[in-house]
Amino acid sequence: MSDDYIVEKSGASWHLPAIIVLGLIAIGGLAFGWNASSKLDTTQQAVTAQVNAVKQNVDQSMTALKDRLVQDEKANTDLQGDLKVVTDKLKITQGQLRKARAEAAAANQANQDTTQKLTALDSSVHSELAGKASSDDVKTVDTKVGGVRTDLDATQADLKMARSELGTLIARNHDEIDQLRRLGERDYIEFTIAGKNKPQKVGNLTVELKNVNEKRGQYSVAMTAEDRRLEKKNRSINEPIFFYLSGTKIPEELVINKVSKDTVSGYVSIPKANGQPQAAASSSGK
Repeated sequence: MSDDYIVEKSGASWHLPAIIVLGLIAIGGLAFGWNASSKLDTTQQAVTAQVNAVKQNVDQSMTALKDRLVQDEKANTDLQGDLKVVTDKLKITQGQLRKARAEAAAANQANQDTTQKLTALDSSVHSELAGKASSDDVKTVDTKVGGVRTDLDATQADLKMARSELGTLIARNHDEIDQLRRLGERDYIEFTIAGKNKPQKVGNLTVELKNVNEKRGQYSVAMTAEDRRLEKKNRSINEPIFFYLSGTKIPEELVINKVSKDTVSGYVSIPKANGQPQAAASSSGK
């Protein structure tokens, strides 16, 4: 019986170390697993943060791309509108050019016809002079020829003037205004406006200078006629501005011939035909 006790005691002596070793191994495994789990959570959080950052960048890039597309579409629409405006203006300019060429051709033909008539008259006069001996007759005929030549020079000067789109002659200086006055079709009122925002009465029109671009030869004015106010911006010199008064069918013209610092000079052209309805109305009122 003592032998059995000895065997049981020796067998129990190694169980305790083995249990301790297994416990330590289990504790180490738990510690390793907890550490690995912590690292996995950290890694997962880092990956999630990177994914969110990439997604945010992608969203921002998509938003910027959409805005860029909207801007490009708007720019394309604006360009198409500008192209249509330029195309329409080009058609108008081409039409004006064809009209100007036709008028120039007609003026050249009229000049040639007048020259031929003058040549024929000169030949006829000299033929007539050959059969006359009186010096008084010679002087009279020479005077007639000189008068015809003067009229021809005046006609040629008129033909050299620029014409507006409505066919009216545009004077560029005081001498050409005097030539137009001699035609007797319109009244011409010359004026000079010195200073901005100073309304000045010119005929039946009030003109107010708003701005001057002397370098480009442009100006901006405000016009008031019959309580109607119109503003014309960035107009060029010698470019007529047409306006109608009530009861008239022929437009009046405002033309600026010269611009300088805060000063413009030009004229207002009033058709004499516009006075007929007013005169008729006055007489009927009486």
